[in-house]
Amino acid sequence: MTKFSDLKLDPKVLQAIAEAGYETPTPIQAGAIPPALEGKDVLGIAQTGTGKTASFTLPMITLLGRGRARARMPRSLVLAPTRELAAQVAENFDIYSKHTKLTKALLIGGVSFAEQDKLIDRGVDVLIATPGRLLDHFERGKLLLTGVQIMVVDEADRMLDMGFIPDIERIFSLTPFTRQTLFYSATMAPEIERITNAFLHAPARVEVARQATTSETIEQRLIEITPARKDQTAKAKRELLRAVIEAEGAACTNAILFCNRKTEVDILAKSLKKYGFDAAPIHGDLDQSQRMKTLDGFRDGSLRFLVASDVAARGLDIPAVSHVFNFDVPSHAEDYVHRIGRTGRAGRKGVAVTIATPGDKKYLDAIEALVKNPLPRVEAPEGFALSEAAQRAPRKDDGKDKGRGRGPRDRDDRKRRPVKPHGEEAPMAPLETASPVAMPEPKEEVRAERKPEPKPERKSEPRQDKRDDRRDTRKGDRRREDRDAPVVGMGDHVPDFLMRGIKSEDA
Repeated sequence: MTKFSDLKLDPKVLQAIAEAGYETPTPIQAGAIPPALEGKDVLGIAQTGTGKTASFTLPMITLLGRGRARARMPRSLVLAPTRELAAQVAENFDIYSKHTKLTKALLIGGVSFAEQDKLIDRGVDVLIATPGRLLDHFERGKLLLTGVQIMVVDEADRMLDMGFIPDIERIFSLTPFTRQTLFYSATMAPEIERITNAFLHAPARVEVARQATTSETIEQRLIEITPARKDQTAKAKRELLRAVIEAEGAACTNAILFCNRKTEVDILAKSLKKYGFDAAPIHGDLDQSQRMKTLDGFRDGSLRFLVASDVAARGLDIPAVSHVFNFDVPSHAEDYVHRIGRTGRAGRKGVAVTIATPGDKKYLDAIEALVKNPLPRVEAPEGFALSEAAQRAPRKDDGKDKGRGRGPRDRDDRKRRPVKPHGEEAPMAPLETASPVAMPEPKEEVRAERKPEPKPERKSEPRQDKRDDRRDTRKGDRRREDRDAPVVGMGDHVPDFLMRGIKSEDA
């Protein structure tokens, strides 16, 4: 069996490994360390929890043992998708390099730029960063990447999910072509494969497990629940979750509970604390100091339940997690593998419980297709029953009379409601019985009787007078017809006097 002492590592590194209590490398370490020490590019494919971090930190420390750091020009670069994973890599570097004089800097969000600039100005051997913060320093002119000898990309598939691939490509272009690249990923999506083909040179491919497989040390369970009301689904799942935790008893020493949305993380953590469970949330919207404080509490055992979004699903090395609970079925099948990989680490036994509803069927089908095994179905804990509020049937008027708009019932009532006459006037008389009202003689008739003033005689005058007389006669006839015709088409709200006919005295 291969031992660390057989891998040609620096004696100071071997001393630190022995003090950490390790003697035998994991498969990914045994496969990746020898080609990395030879200066070759490495493409590592392994599931989470297999020791990938040590597989690149150990050869990196050995290779950087000779040389000297220069200001603003790090000698090696490690890229991680999340702040927590970057901080974990920094911790591993401190453990294995404690007998060397190598320096490091951690560039992550939520920390002052000024403090990070001081470290970079002194010169560091190893720069550990998230892509966004690294590019921020570069664009501010505080960092040069032309001296990078070794570049590591950790959790590349997570980088893809978080949209970091354009940043990764840009960072690659800023580093020397002669660099050594160590590239690690749990899965090999087409986009990941394109990047490896473009930026890695004849890499040594180290694959220690089938892509996206689950560990055999994890006992998986699936509990299905059908809420009586769709709007009470989350409440029903919280009740079931509390029952499952209580049924596990002392066997559940600590647990990570995963939700799909940050808002649900906060709600679940608050609900657990309300019912006496020691729980705290962690997700991307929290302040970095609060996130690190919560993680430290979970690691040292002062916090029992960590309610997390997928920001904590990958790369975090918390060895003694007894249980993982999927409060929500992950929408991406690969996330299921990484979530449950938080338990059953380093040969320990672990339990992963997933709560599902009928609406999660397509996600379950994708997960089972990925892991190539059906998830074992189990029943809810004995004696479990939903509360009355969670199983109450929906009311018949649910969804009506809500919001600012009117419901269907209001619209029907409005149609049947009688329309009142305009104001408070008496009902209008039928059009046929409207009595005629005498009106004064129009002024036009008076003007028609006036004699025109004498004008100079012209040849065309008789013809013009006849034409004017005919025009006046036609106008008078139309006026009389208009007076006799009833007013129609103005609706039911026309005042009563306008509905009466008008008849002149001449008619």
